[in-house]
Amino acid sequence: MLSLENVRFSVNTEAGKKEILSGVSFTVDSPFTVITGPNGGGKSTIAKLISGIYTPDSGRIVFNGEDITGLSVTQRAKAGISYAFQTPVRFKGITVSDLLNVASGRTLSVVEACDFLSSVGLCARDYLDREVNASLSGGELKRIEIATVLARKTPFAVFDEPEAGIDLWSFASLIRVFENVREQINGNIVIISHQERILNIADRIVVISGGKVDRAGTKEEILPTLFGQDSACSVLKGKMD
Repeated sequence: MLSLENVRFSVNTEAGKKEILSGVSFTVDSPFTVITGPNGGGKSTIAKLISGIYTPDSGRIVFNGEDITGLSVTQRAKAGISYAFQTPVRFKGITVSDLLNVASGRTLSVVEACDFLSSVGLCARDYLDREVNASLSGGELKRIEIATVLARKTPFAVFDEPEAGIDLWSFASLIRVFENVREQINGNIVIISHQERILNIADRIVVISGGKVDRAGTKEEILPTLFGQDSACSVLKGKMD
């Protein structure tokens, strides 16, 4: 379980200090939580605060009863928090197999590595020896990154807009991957997204707008306030466009 308690965060701009988050408080205690809201509302900032990339100006972040506000990215990773970037990092000279070994903290057998890749919809043996570089598509990189998070087997994982930059075919596969992950996890997953199909598989939804929690609750409570009968007329999508 992870909680943000009255978290504030600002950045310095040419015009002066700009507040991004204004006293955000919520708890992640469900297996699958989606954080959504209009662009610029502070969603990705929350993901980076949870992972330790950013440090809040004030407030606390508590993970399984421990105040982790001052911990570094590495310390949080050791504590059991994984983070998947909106744009996965490419590593010239490092193979997919190498990356899975690093993520798991040991040398995986070929069967184990293939199992992780197969679980995210990749034909495993075709990828083990490929470099994690520009030869891979955005959809392939996304799935490989998810496979590394699964290999880490951490109790808490954050995915920042996993649908960003991938085609519709890859996105459909990505939904199936998260549906499978949701069934397999023994912990908490947080996804930053405004895609209706990802919201539909959430247990809990937190809506962030203007740097604050606009509303939070179960999927059944929140979805009707975001989407009308015709999802094309979505209030949320209207804010995104």
